[in-house]
Amino acid sequence: MLRKNRRLFFIGSLLFLWHGPFYGQQDSLVLGFKEYLGYVKKYHPIAKQAQLTLGMGQANLMKARGGFDPKVEVDYDRKEFKGTEYWDRLNTTFKIPTWFGIELKGNFQQSEGTYINPDETLPDDGLYSAGVSMSLLQGFWANERMATVRKAKFFREQSRADQDILVNEVLYKASLAYFDWLRAYRDAEVYGDFLNNAEIRFQGIRQSALAGDIAMIDTVEAKIAVRNRALGLEQAKVKLMKKSLELSNFLWIEDVPVELQPEVRPDLDLEVDIDTTLEIEGVPLDSFNLENHPKLLSLEYKIEGLQVDKRLKANKLLPKLDVEYNFITETPELANSFITENYKGGLSFQLPLFLRKERGDLKLAKFKLRDAEFERDNAQIEIRNKVTAIYNELDSYVQQNRLIADIVTDYTTMLSAEERKFSFGESSLFLINSRESKLIDAYLKRNEMQNKYYYTKAELFKSLAINPKAL
Repeated sequence: MLRKNRRLFFIGSLLFLWHGPFYGQQDSLVLGFKEYLGYVKKYHPIAKQAQLTLGMGQANLMKARGGFDPKVEVDYDRKEFKGTEYWDRLNTTFKIPTWFGIELKGNFQQSEGTYINPDETLPDDGLYSAGVSMSLLQGFWANERMATVRKAKFFREQSRADQDILVNEVLYKASLAYFDWLRAYRDAEVYGDFLNNAEIRFQGIRQSALAGDIAMIDTVEAKIAVRNRALGLEQAKVKLMKKSLELSNFLWIEDVPVELQPEVRPDLDLEVDIDTTLEIEGVPLDSFNLENHPKLLSLEYKIEGLQVDKRLKANKLLPKLDVEYNFITETPELANSFITENYKGGLSFQLPLFLRKERGDLKLAKFKLRDAEFERDNAQIEIRNKVTAIYNELDSYVQQNRLIADIVTDYTTMLSAEERKFSFGESSLFLINSRESKLIDAYLKRNEMQNKYYYTKAELFKSLAINPKAL
Protein backbone atom coordinates (compact mmCIF):
# COMPACT_ATOMS: atom_id res chain seq x y z
CA MET A 1 0.00 0.00 0.00
CA LEU A 2 2.87 2.35 0.88
CA ARG A 3 4.58 1.78 -2.49
CA LYS A 4 1.28 2.27 -4.32
CA ASN A 5 0.56 5.65 -2.67
CA ARG A 6 4.13 6.79 -3.24
CA ARG A 7 3.85 5.75 -6.87
CA LEU A 8 0.63 7.79 -7.22
CA PHE A 9 2.39 10.81 -5.70
CA PHE A 10 5.30 10.38 -8.10
CA ILE A 11 2.97 10.23 -11.12
CA GLY A 12 1.21 13.41 -9.93
CA SER A 13 4.57 15.19 -9.70
CA LEU A 14 5.47 14.14 -13.25
CA LEU A 15 2.14 15.43 -14.51
CA PHE A 16 2.97 18.78 -12.94
CA LEU A 17 6.34 18.87 -14.65
CA TRP A 18 4.82 18.06 -18.04
CA HIS A 19 2.01 20.57 -17.70
CA GLY A 20 4.58 23.39 -17.62
CA PRO A 21 4.35 26.82 -15.99
CA PHE A 22 1.62 27.50 -13.53
CA TYR A 23 2.26 31.10 -12.53
CA GLY A 24 0.87 33.71 -14.89
CA GLN A 25 -1.30 31.36 -16.97
CA GLN A 26 -4.32 33.63 -16.64
CA ASP A 27 -5.53 35.53 -19.70
CA SER A 28 -2.73 37.98 -20.40
CA LEU A 29 -1.47 40.42 -22.99
CA VAL A 30 2.08 40.25 -24.30
CA LEU A 31 4.07 43.48 -24.57
CA GLY A 32 6.64 42.67 -27.23
CA PHE A 33 10.13 44.12 -27.02
CA LYS A 34 9.95 45.81 -30.43
CA GLU A 35 6.50 47.21 -29.74
CA TYR A 36 7.67 48.53 -26.37
CA LEU A 37 10.76 50.28 -27.79
CA GLY A 38 8.58 51.71 -30.55
CA TYR A 39 6.40 53.40 -27.94
CA VAL A 40 9.48 54.67 -26.11
CA LYS A 41 11.04 56.17 -29.22
CA LYS A 42 7.81 57.80 -30.35
CA TYR A 43 6.37 59.12 -27.10
CA HIS A 44 9.01 59.30 -24.37
CA PRO A 45 9.80 62.92 -23.38
CA ILE A 46 13.57 62.47 -23.69
CA ALA A 47 13.16 61.01 -27.19
CA LYS A 48 11.04 64.04 -28.09
CA GLN A 49 13.61 66.27 -26.48
CA ALA A 50 16.22 64.79 -28.80
CA GLN A 51 14.16 66.00 -31.76
CA LEU A 52 14.49 69.55 -30.43
CA THR A 53 18.26 69.27 -30.83
CA LEU A 54 17.86 68.92 -34.58
CA GLY A 55 15.35 71.76 -34.65
CA MET A 56 17.82 73.98 -32.83
CA GLY A 57 20.45 73.18 -35.44
CA GLN A 58 18.08 74.16 -38.25
CA ALA A 59 17.11 77.37 -36.46
CA ASN A 60 20.74 78.26 -35.85
CA LEU A 61 21.50 77.80 -39.56
CA MET A 62 18.54 80.01 -40.52
CA LYS A 63 19.81 82.67 -38.13
CA ALA A 64 23.31 82.52 -39.66
CA ARG A 65 21.96 82.81 -43.20
CA GLY A 66 20.15 85.95 -42.10
CA GLY A 67 23.53 87.72 -42.26
CA PHE A 68 23.21 87.60 -46.06
CA ASP A 69 19.67 88.93 -46.22
CA PRO A 70 19.22 92.08 -48.38
CA LYS A 71 18.52 95.21 -46.34
CA VAL A 72 16.65 98.44 -46.95
CA GLU A 73 17.70 101.48 -44.91
CA VAL A 74 15.82 104.77 -44.82
CA ASP A 75 17.14 107.85 -43.02
CA TYR A 76 14.91 110.94 -43.07
CA ASP A 77 15.64 114.15 -41.16
CA ARG A 78 13.81 117.50 -41.34
CA LYS A 79 13.98 120.76 -39.41
CA GLU A 80 11.69 123.82 -39.81
CA PHE A 81 11.63 126.79 -37.44
CA LYS A 82 9.68 130.09 -37.67
CA GLY A 83 8.71 129.50 -41.25
CA THR A 84 12.25 128.66 -42.32
CA GLU A 85 13.11 125.22 -43.61
CA TYR A 86 16.54 124.58 -42.13
CA TRP A 87 16.99 121.19 -43.87
CA ASP A 88 15.10 118.29 -45.35
CA ARG A 89 17.29 115.23 -45.86
CA LEU A 90 16.33 111.84 -47.29
CA ASN A 91 18.82 108.99 -47.65
CA THR A 92 17.66 105.51 -48.73
CA THR A 93 19.93 102.55 -49.31
CA PHE A 94 19.41 99.01 -50.57
CA LYS A 95 22.24 96.56 -49.69
CA ILE A 96 22.91 93.00 -50.84
CA PRO A 97 25.66 91.22 -48.86
CA THR A 98 27.55 88.52 -50.76
CA TRP A 99 29.84 85.66 -49.77
CA PHE A 100 33.39 87.05 -50.12
CA GLY A 101 33.09 90.27 -48.13
CA ILE A 102 31.51 92.10 -51.06
CA GLU A 103 28.40 94.25 -50.65
CA LEU A 104 26.31 95.60 -53.53
CA LYS A 105 24.54 98.88 -52.86
CA GLY A 106 21.95 101.13 -54.44
CA ASN A 107 21.29 104.59 -53.00
CA PHE A 108 19.01 107.61 -53.38
CA GLN A 109 19.75 110.97 -51.73
CA GLN A 110 17.76 114.16 -51.67
CA SER A 111 18.67 117.25 -49.63
CA GLU A 112 17.24 120.77 -49.57
CA GLY A 113 16.96 123.63 -47.13
CA THR A 114 18.49 126.93 -46.16
CA TYR A 115 21.22 125.58 -43.91
CA ILE A 116 22.37 122.39 -45.58
CA ASN A 117 26.11 121.89 -45.94
CA PRO A 118 27.66 122.73 -49.33
CA ASP A 119 28.71 119.12 -49.88
CA GLU A 120 25.06 118.13 -49.49
CA THR A 121 23.89 120.26 -52.39
CA LEU A 122 22.12 117.91 -54.77
CA PRO A 123 19.92 118.23 -57.86
CA ASP A 124 16.28 119.04 -57.15
CA ASP A 125 15.16 115.53 -58.14
CA GLY A 126 17.82 113.90 -55.99
CA LEU A 127 20.86 111.85 -56.81
CA TYR A 128 21.09 108.13 -57.48
CA SER A 129 24.10 105.92 -56.99
CA ALA A 130 24.98 102.25 -57.50
CA GLY A 131 28.19 100.60 -56.46
CA VAL A 132 30.08 98.10 -54.42
CA SER A 133 32.07 97.99 -51.20
CA MET A 134 34.49 95.22 -50.30
CA SER A 135 37.27 94.17 -47.97
CA LEU A 136 40.46 93.40 -49.87
CA LEU A 137 42.58 91.96 -47.02
CA GLN A 138 40.96 91.12 -43.71
CA GLY A 139 37.45 89.81 -44.30
CA PHE A 140 37.80 88.76 -47.93
CA TRP A 141 38.54 85.00 -47.71
CA ALA A 142 37.15 84.71 -44.18
CA ASN A 143 34.70 86.97 -42.41
CA GLU A 144 32.15 86.81 -39.61
CA ARG A 145 29.13 86.23 -41.86
CA MET A 146 30.85 83.50 -43.84
CA ALA A 147 32.20 81.76 -40.71
CA THR A 148 28.85 81.90 -38.93
CA VAL A 149 27.07 80.14 -41.80
CA ARG A 150 29.75 77.47 -42.11
CA LYS A 151 29.75 76.77 -38.37
CA ALA A 152 25.95 76.67 -38.36
CA LYS A 153 26.00 74.00 -41.07
CA PHE A 154 28.43 71.90 -39.06
CA PHE A 155 26.34 72.47 -35.93
CA ARG A 156 23.24 71.25 -37.76
CA GLU A 157 24.99 68.02 -38.78
CA GLN A 158 26.41 67.69 -35.29
CA SER A 159 22.85 68.04 -33.96
CA ARG A 160 21.78 65.08 -36.11
CA ALA A 161 24.51 62.93 -34.58
CA ASP A 162 23.70 64.18 -31.07
CA GLN A 163 20.04 63.34 -31.64
CA ASP A 164 20.98 59.74 -32.48
CA ILE A 165 23.07 59.56 -29.30
CA LEU A 166 20.23 60.87 -27.11
CA VAL A 167 17.66 58.51 -28.64
CA ASN A 168 20.09 55.61 -28.32
CA GLU A 169 20.64 56.43 -24.63
CA VAL A 170 16.95 56.41 -23.73
CA LEU A 171 16.32 53.21 -25.74
CA TYR A 172 19.29 51.59 -23.97
CA LYS A 173 17.90 52.40 -20.52
CA ALA A 174 14.42 51.30 -21.61
CA SER A 175 15.88 47.99 -22.84
CA LEU A 176 17.54 47.34 -19.48
CA ALA A 177 14.21 48.00 -17.74
CA TYR A 178 12.50 45.48 -20.05
CA PHE A 179 15.19 42.84 -19.42
CA ASP A 180 14.87 43.29 -15.65
CA TRP A 181 11.09 43.01 -15.92
CA LEU A 182 11.45 39.83 -17.97
CA ARG A 183 13.86 38.32 -15.44
CA ALA A 184 11.55 39.20 -12.52
CA TYR A 185 8.61 37.64 -14.38
CA ARG A 186 10.55 34.44 -15.06
CA ASP A 187 11.72 34.26 -11.43
CA ALA A 188 8.11 34.60 -10.29
CA GLU A 189 7.14 31.83 -12.72
CA VAL A 190 9.80 29.55 -11.23
CA TYR A 191 8.54 30.06 -7.69
CA GLY A 192 4.93 29.72 -8.83
CA ASP A 193 5.66 26.45 -10.63
CA PHE A 194 7.47 24.90 -7.69
CA LEU A 195 4.87 26.15 -5.22
CA ASN A 196 2.30 24.21 -7.20
CA ASN A 197 4.58 21.17 -7.13
CA ALA A 198 5.07 21.48 -3.35
CA GLU A 199 1.30 21.71 -2.81
CA ILE A 200 0.72 18.57 -4.89
CA ARG A 201 3.42 16.80 -2.90
CA PHE A 202 1.94 17.98 0.39
CA GLN A 203 -1.55 16.72 -0.52
CA GLY A 204 -0.15 13.34 -1.55
CA ILE A 205 1.86 12.94 1.65
CA ARG A 206 -1.07 14.12 3.76
CA GLN A 207 -3.35 11.48 2.22
CA SER A 208 -0.71 8.81 2.78
CA ALA A 209 -0.29 9.91 6.42
CA LEU A 210 -4.04 9.85 7.03
CA ALA A 211 -4.14 6.36 5.55
CA GLY A 212 -1.40 5.32 8.00
CA ASP A 213 1.14 4.51 5.30
CA ILE A 214 3.68 7.10 6.51
CA ALA A 215 4.33 9.05 9.71
CA MET A 216 2.44 12.31 10.27
CA ILE A 217 5.75 14.10 10.86
CA ASP A 218 6.43 13.86 7.12
CA THR A 219 3.51 16.20 6.51
CA VAL A 220 5.26 18.87 8.59
CA GLU A 221 8.31 18.78 6.34
CA ALA A 222 6.12 18.89 3.26
CA LYS A 223 4.19 21.84 4.68
CA ILE A 224 7.46 23.69 5.44
CA ALA A 225 8.44 23.23 1.80
CA VAL A 226 5.08 24.70 0.70
CA ARG A 227 5.56 27.72 2.93
CA ASN A 228 9.13 28.26 1.75
CA ARG A 229 7.96 28.19 -1.87
CA ALA A 230 5.08 30.54 -1.03
CA LEU A 231 7.51 32.92 0.69
CA GLY A 232 9.80 32.84 -2.33
CA LEU A 233 6.84 33.55 -4.63
CA GLU A 234 5.70 36.54 -2.57
CA GLN A 235 9.19 38.00 -2.62
CA ALA A 236 9.36 37.43 -6.37
CA LYS A 237 6.00 39.16 -6.81
CA VAL A 238 7.25 42.22 -4.92
CA LYS A 239 10.35 42.36 -7.12
CA LEU A 240 8.18 41.92 -10.23
CA MET A 241 5.96 44.80 -9.13
CA LYS A 242 9.00 47.05 -8.63
CA LYS A 243 10.43 46.15 -12.03
CA SER A 244 7.02 46.73 -13.63
CA LEU A 245 6.91 50.23 -12.17
CA GLU A 246 10.46 50.89 -13.38
CA LEU A 247 9.36 49.81 -16.84
CA SER A 248 6.36 52.13 -16.63
CA ASN A 249 8.76 55.08 -16.38
CA PHE A 250 9.43 54.63 -20.09
CA LEU A 251 5.82 54.15 -21.21
CA TRP A 252 4.10 57.29 -22.48
CA ILE A 253 1.19 57.76 -24.88
CA GLU A 254 0.52 61.25 -26.26
CA ASP A 255 2.35 63.02 -23.38
CA VAL A 256 0.50 60.93 -20.80
CA PRO A 257 2.45 58.44 -18.61
CA VAL A 258 1.10 54.90 -18.76
CA GLU A 259 1.20 52.41 -15.89
CA LEU A 260 1.77 48.78 -16.78
CA GLN A 261 -1.25 46.64 -15.91
CA PRO A 262 -0.85 43.34 -14.00
CA GLU A 263 -2.22 41.22 -16.85
CA VAL A 264 0.49 42.42 -19.23
CA ARG A 265 3.51 40.13 -19.47
CA PRO A 266 6.81 40.29 -21.37
CA ASP A 267 7.71 38.33 -24.46
CA LEU A 268 9.29 35.09 -23.22
CA ASP A 269 10.83 34.41 -26.64
CA LEU A 270 12.84 37.63 -26.57
CA GLU A 271 15.99 36.07 -28.00
CA VAL A 272 14.23 35.51 -31.34
CA ASP A 273 14.01 39.20 -32.26
CA ILE A 274 16.27 41.12 -29.87
CA ASP A 275 19.03 41.49 -32.49
CA THR A 276 16.68 42.68 -35.23
CA THR A 277 14.93 45.11 -32.87
CA LEU A 278 18.19 46.67 -31.69
CA GLU A 279 19.55 46.43 -35.26
CA ILE A 280 22.74 44.72 -34.13
CA GLU A 281 22.08 41.67 -36.28
CA GLY A 282 24.72 41.04 -38.91
CA VAL A 283 27.32 43.38 -37.39
CA PRO A 284 30.30 41.05 -36.90
CA LEU A 285 33.44 42.30 -35.25
CA ASP A 286 35.62 41.93 -38.34
CA SER A 287 33.34 44.25 -40.35
CA PHE A 288 32.92 46.87 -37.61
CA ASN A 289 34.04 50.38 -38.57
CA LEU A 290 33.84 53.72 -36.84
CA GLU A 291 33.24 55.97 -39.83
CA ASN A 292 29.53 56.49 -39.21
CA HIS A 293 29.53 56.29 -35.42
CA PRO A 294 27.36 59.21 -34.16
CA LYS A 295 29.71 60.19 -31.34
CA LEU A 296 32.69 60.39 -33.68
CA LEU A 297 30.62 62.19 -36.30
CA SER A 298 29.60 64.71 -33.66
CA LEU A 299 33.23 65.28 -32.70
CA GLU A 300 34.26 65.56 -36.36
CA TYR A 301 31.67 68.26 -37.01
CA LYS A 302 32.79 70.03 -33.84
CA ILE A 303 36.37 69.97 -35.14
CA GLU A 304 35.24 71.29 -38.54
CA GLY A 305 33.55 74.22 -36.79
CA LEU A 306 36.67 74.94 -34.74
CA GLN A 307 38.77 74.88 -37.91
CA VAL A 308 36.51 77.54 -39.41
CA ASP A 309 36.95 79.58 -36.24
CA LYS A 310 40.75 79.18 -36.44
CA ARG A 311 40.81 80.38 -40.06
CA LEU A 312 38.73 83.39 -39.10
CA LYS A 313 41.09 84.25 -36.24
CA ALA A 314 44.10 83.86 -38.57
CA ASN A 315 42.44 86.23 -41.05
CA LYS A 316 42.18 88.82 -38.26
CA LEU A 317 45.98 89.17 -38.38
CA LEU A 318 45.69 90.85 -41.78
CA PRO A 319 45.30 94.63 -42.02
CA LYS A 320 41.89 96.06 -42.74
CA LEU A 321 41.61 97.54 -46.21
CA ASP A 322 38.05 98.41 -47.16
CA VAL A 323 37.30 100.11 -50.49
CA GLU A 324 34.09 101.54 -51.94
CA TYR A 325 33.11 102.79 -55.37
CA ASN A 326 29.74 104.16 -56.49
CA PHE A 327 28.49 105.45 -59.85
CA ILE A 328 26.42 108.62 -59.52
CA THR A 329 23.62 109.76 -61.81
CA GLU A 330 20.53 111.94 -61.92
CA THR A 331 18.84 109.73 -64.52
CA PRO A 332 19.12 106.10 -63.45
CA GLU A 333 16.64 105.07 -66.14
CA LEU A 334 19.34 105.74 -68.74
CA ALA A 335 22.01 103.03 -68.66
CA ASN A 336 24.64 105.22 -70.33
CA SER A 337 24.31 107.79 -67.56
CA PHE A 338 26.50 105.64 -65.27
CA ILE A 339 29.94 106.90 -66.35
CA THR A 340 33.26 106.77 -64.56
CA GLU A 341 33.60 110.53 -64.44
CA ASN A 342 30.71 110.74 -61.97
CA TYR A 343 31.53 108.68 -58.91
CA LYS A 344 31.84 108.59 -55.14
CA GLY A 345 34.52 106.38 -53.61
CA GLY A 346 37.01 105.92 -50.83
CA LEU A 347 39.10 103.51 -48.84
CA SER A 348 39.82 102.76 -45.20
CA PHE A 349 43.02 101.19 -43.80
CA GLN A 350 43.60 99.96 -40.27
CA LEU A 351 46.45 97.92 -38.68
CA PRO A 352 47.07 97.43 -34.93
CA LEU A 353 50.78 97.72 -34.22
CA PHE A 354 51.24 94.70 -31.92
CA LEU A 355 48.23 92.49 -32.81
CA ARG A 356 48.29 91.05 -29.29
CA LYS A 357 44.53 90.54 -29.14
CA GLU A 358 44.44 88.90 -32.56
CA ARG A 359 47.44 86.66 -31.86
CA GLY A 360 45.96 85.65 -28.51
CA ASP A 361 42.61 84.77 -30.12
CA LEU A 362 44.39 82.65 -32.72
CA LYS A 363 46.34 80.73 -30.08
CA LEU A 364 43.16 80.04 -28.12
CA ALA A 365 41.45 78.82 -31.30
CA LYS A 366 44.36 76.46 -31.97
CA PHE A 367 44.26 75.11 -28.40
CA LYS A 368 40.50 74.47 -28.63
CA LEU A 369 40.97 72.69 -31.95
CA ARG A 370 43.77 70.51 -30.61
CA ASP A 371 41.71 69.67 -27.52
CA ALA A 372 38.81 68.51 -29.69
CA GLU A 373 41.19 66.41 -31.82
CA PHE A 374 42.58 64.73 -28.70
CA GLU A 375 39.01 64.02 -27.56
CA ARG A 376 38.16 62.46 -30.93
CA ASP A 377 41.29 60.28 -30.99
CA ASN A 378 40.62 59.05 -27.45
CA ALA A 379 36.97 58.34 -28.26
CA GLN A 380 37.99 56.24 -31.28
CA ILE A 381 40.21 54.00 -29.17
CA GLU A 382 37.67 53.74 -26.34
CA ILE A 383 34.80 52.79 -28.66
CA ARG A 384 36.85 50.26 -30.62
CA ASN A 385 38.20 48.55 -27.48
CA LYS A 386 34.80 48.56 -25.79
CA VAL A 387 33.08 47.00 -28.78
CA THR A 388 35.79 44.34 -29.04
CA ALA A 389 35.39 43.54 -25.33
CA ILE A 390 31.60 43.30 -25.69
CA TYR A 391 31.86 40.86 -28.60
CA ASN A 392 34.18 38.67 -26.51
CA GLU A 393 31.78 38.94 -23.57
CA LEU A 394 28.86 37.88 -25.76
CA ASP A 395 30.77 34.80 -26.89
CA SER A 396 31.42 33.95 -23.24
CA TYR A 397 27.76 34.39 -22.28
CA VAL A 398 26.69 32.09 -25.10
CA GLN A 399 28.88 29.40 -23.58
CA GLN A 400 27.70 30.22 -20.04
CA ASN A 401 24.05 29.96 -21.05
CA ARG A 402 24.72 26.65 -22.71
CA LEU A 403 26.37 25.37 -19.52
CA ILE A 404 23.60 26.59 -17.21
CA ALA A 405 21.00 25.00 -19.50
CA ASP A 406 22.85 21.69 -19.17
CA ILE A 407 22.98 22.15 -15.39
CA VAL A 408 19.22 22.72 -15.26
CA THR A 409 18.69 19.58 -17.32
CA ASP A 410 20.95 17.56 -15.04
CA TYR A 411 19.28 18.85 -11.86
CA THR A 412 15.87 18.05 -13.36
CA THR A 413 17.07 14.51 -14.08
CA MET A 414 18.37 14.14 -10.53
CA LEU A 415 15.09 15.39 -9.06
CA SER A 416 13.09 12.99 -11.22
CA ALA A 417 15.38 10.13 -10.19
CA GLU A 418 15.00 11.07 -6.52
CA GLU A 419 11.22 11.14 -6.84
CA ARG A 420 11.31 7.75 -8.55
CA LYS A 421 13.44 6.34 -5.73
CA PHE A 422 11.01 7.87 -3.23
CA SER A 423 8.14 6.08 -4.97
CA PHE A 424 10.00 2.82 -4.36
CA GLY A 425 10.68 3.67 -0.72
CA GLU A 426 14.40 4.18 -1.30
CA SER A 427 14.60 7.92 -0.65
CA SER A 428 13.21 10.58 1.67
CA LEU A 429 11.25 13.79 1.44
CA PHE A 430 14.30 15.66 2.74
CA LEU A 431 16.37 14.57 -0.26
CA ILE A 432 13.58 15.48 -2.68
CA ASN A 433 13.30 18.97 -1.17
CA SER A 434 17.07 19.34 -1.30
CA ARG A 435 17.19 18.32 -4.97
CA GLU A 436 14.30 20.64 -5.73
CA SER A 437 16.00 23.59 -4.00
CA LYS A 438 19.09 22.98 -6.14
CA LEU A 439 16.90 22.92 -9.24
CA ILE A 440 15.21 26.20 -8.23
CA ASP A 441 18.61 27.81 -7.75
CA ALA A 442 19.66 26.53 -11.19
CA TYR A 443 16.53 28.01 -12.81
CA LEU A 444 17.17 31.37 -11.12
CA LYS A 445 20.82 31.24 -12.17
CA ARG A 446 19.71 30.56 -15.74
CA ASN A 447 17.43 33.59 -15.62
CA GLU A 448 20.33 35.65 -14.29
CA MET A 449 22.65 34.46 -17.05
CA GLN A 450 20.06 35.24 -19.72
CA ASN A 451 19.59 38.68 -18.21
CA LYS A 452 23.34 39.35 -18.31
CA TYR A 453 23.41 38.16 -21.90
CA TYR A 454 20.65 40.59 -22.84
CA TYR A 455 22.40 43.35 -20.89
CA THR A 456 25.54 42.77 -22.94
CA LYS A 457 23.58 43.00 -26.18
CA ALA A 458 22.18 46.30 -24.95
CA GLU A 459 25.74 47.44 -24.17
CA LEU A 460 26.71 46.62 -27.77
CA PHE A 461 23.69 48.59 -28.97
CA LYS A 462 24.78 51.56 -26.84
CA SER A 463 28.45 51.32 -27.85
CA LEU A 464 27.47 51.41 -31.53
CA ALA A 465 25.11 54.34 -30.75
CA ILE A 466 22.42 52.92 -33.03
CA ASN A 467 19.20 54.83 -33.58
CA PRO A 468 16.88 52.07 -34.87
CA LYS A 469 15.09 53.18 -38.02
CA ALA A 470 12.48 50.39 -37.99
CA LEU A 471 10.92 51.42 -34.65
